[in-house]
Amino acid sequence: MSCSGIRSFLVSLSRRKPLEPEGEQSTFNRCLSTLDLVALGVGSTLGAGVYVLSGEVARETAGPSIIISFFIAALASIFAGLCYAEFGSRVPKTGSAYLYSYVTVGELLAFITGWNLLLSYVIGTSSVALAWSGTFDDLIGGVISKYFEKHATMGLPGLAPYPDVFAALLILLLSGLLAFGVKESAMINKIFTAINILVLLFVAISGFIKGHISNWQISEETLLNETAELNNLTSTANLTTEFGVGGFFPYGISGTLAGAATCFYAFVGFDCIATTGEEVKNPQKSVPLGIVASLLICFVAYFAVSAALTLMMPYYMLNQKSPLPVAFEYVGWGPAKYVVAVGSLCALSTSLLGSMFPMPRVLFAMARDGLLFHPLTKVTSKGSPAIATITSGTVAAIMALLFDLAALVEMMSIGTLFAYTLVAICILILRYQVGPSDSDLQLKESNTKFGCLKPPSSPTSVTSRTVTILALISIVDIVALCVLLTQGLNALSRKEAWSLVCVCILAFILVLNIFLIWRHPQNTSKASFMVPLLPALPLVSALINIYLMIQLGGETWIRYAVWMLVGLLIYFGYGVRHSIQKQRLLASKMNIETISNKIDNEVIKEEKF
Repeated sequence: MSCSGIRSFLVSLSRRKPLEPEGEQSTFNRCLSTLDLVALGVGSTLGAGVYVLSGEVARETAGPSIIISFFIAALASIFAGLCYAEFGSRVPKTGSAYLYSYVTVGELLAFITGWNLLLSYVIGTSSVALAWSGTFDDLIGGVISKYFEKHATMGLPGLAPYPDVFAALLILLLSGLLAFGVKESAMINKIFTAINILVLLFVAISGFIKGHISNWQISEETLLNETAELNNLTSTANLTTEFGVGGFFPYGISGTLAGAATCFYAFVGFDCIATTGEEVKNPQKSVPLGIVASLLICFVAYFAVSAALTLMMPYYMLNQKSPLPVAFEYVGWGPAKYVVAVGSLCALSTSLLGSMFPMPRVLFAMARDGLLFHPLTKVTSKGSPAIATITSGTVAAIMALLFDLAALVEMMSIGTLFAYTLVAICILILRYQVGPSDSDLQLKESNTKFGCLKPPSSPTSVTSRTVTILALISIVDIVALCVLLTQGLNALSRKEAWSLVCVCILAFILVLNIFLIWRHPQNTSKASFMVPLLPALPLVSALINIYLMIQLGGETWIRYAVWMLVGLLIYFGYGVRHSIQKQRLLASKMNIETISNKIDNEVIKEEKF
């Protein structure tokens, strides 16, 4: 292949989809309200983690300061949520982060983003279905697990101990419901979410009634006595406590921050709202409002439950697997565990629905653009993407039936965090691109020279390209900074000169890039919701997401690389050749050539005449 051929091929991978593509018509039914979106976001985000995560993080990592951990995690999640909210108001179409990438940074990165989203949704669906099955099995005394362990044991590595038929059937049942119609699914989701919120309200009020502030003021002596009792020792001399130093911050500020990193994953799920752009009555208003409102409601719920839990019972006595039932037993309200069980099942149901809802819509969006197989674009008379729903549900059901998903759950985090990072960068690039209303100003200022300290009043192709380059440099700098903070943590704690100098240099480069981007003009086009504090907020969001991605283990990254290899084979084997945007550009080019030939012929005729 010649150099020009290679260049044109590479350029084709960065082709971008226009916001209003010619010939593309929505086949969805606009029937969802703002309340439907808030319920969908809350149901998807406020899953069973609220019944388990608080106890685990409070006992092992943060103590009573878990409420601060949730606040920090919510703040970090809001950064990502605001970026999604602006895109939702600017691009009111189905596809979420996949579509946002396609209109901003190009086709290849868009496919990678969509493929990452599919990974996180399919593993999320399967793991939540397994949790639902396990919770229900515990309630009925383990009848299901005992039967399958006896009659259908699978002793192969990578597979589950036994096929979880109940989880697979649950996924297929909900797939049928989603394929039937989005309005019906939204109604069921609202009912389950309302029950979940009422149960959490009961937990919070009970905790504040039966709790005591002394559980936030536990002395170190009490912890030493507890440690001695656990280890069957008669003396506390030369004994180190296993539960920190007591007080509100028993594990120190570092423990609170470590707890915040874990709690961040509790807010994952709001992005499902962004896939509903073509099914909402007023997407420019409802999508941003739905994302921000659902995150705020989830924060209040997590804050209230974790506060109530640590007030009811000393943090070092909390049960990691089922903290709320044990806490109610501790305060003498044993029967309340049945209320908690109902809330937990409702939370798992809405979380499962929230994981399954966006998956077929991303599949549909990718298939509509020609990057995945065309049959996935078929919809029912009610506007539901039926083939994509049944296909994605079947894949998730097979995974829940056969595979051990414990090792795959971290892969879900990579997919989600990658999408969050790319959306943050895309919003940064989009706000500094040349808008339609900037073309007149650009023509007037085209003959004037500008620099970073004296920029033009409106974006030009030069300023837009400069901001894109600065954003890419910032991401490389953030990756280097996060790797250093992770791998060189011991050196930093010992205040070794080389580590401190490296961190200061990388931090300075990042701050300088933020300043340089800030000096460039933003486009003048307005949206119903716009991210504040540009360009700092998107880059801080990217920093948080990349740092959490680097914390994941090496085996997780190897599995992720295999998944990405499969995706790239599909893209280069099918997507590149069937891309609808490629066909649009070719048709436009042929049209221009035809018009040009007609003009040439007319000129020749006139000359002959």
